[in-house]
Amino acid sequence: MHRKLRLRNRTDFSRVYRHGKSFANHQFVVYWSRKREVEQFRVGVSCSKKIGNAVVRNRMRRLVKEIVRQHQHDIIPHMDLIFIVRKGALGKSYQELEKSVLHVLRKSALLKAKRG
Repeated sequence: MHRKLRLRNRTDFSRVYRHGKSFANHQFVVYWSRKREVEQFRVGVSCSKKIGNAVVRNRMRRLVKEIVRQHQHDIIPHMDLIFIVRKGALGKSYQELEKSVLHVLRKSALLKAKRG
């Protein structure tokens, strides 16, 4: 995922948590907040130590970022997104995780309408 598409500042994370909206399923929670200054969207991924050791947490972060990168043209612009990984995501295949991420984005109305 490109550097300019990542949320990295603590202040940005805090703003999204405080003023944003959220939706969850068994594998993920997504928080989102509109940010007009951002040209596309920015993504942050959070994994608590309850998920596992550093290797497991970093793998989950990489998988979520890759799923978002693959579907970046489907996501509404001018948004800050934070994905929180839940224990239910552990042991799932890439396709199951992708389906779950898209489900969370669809239910929270963060995907562009399909044309055609």
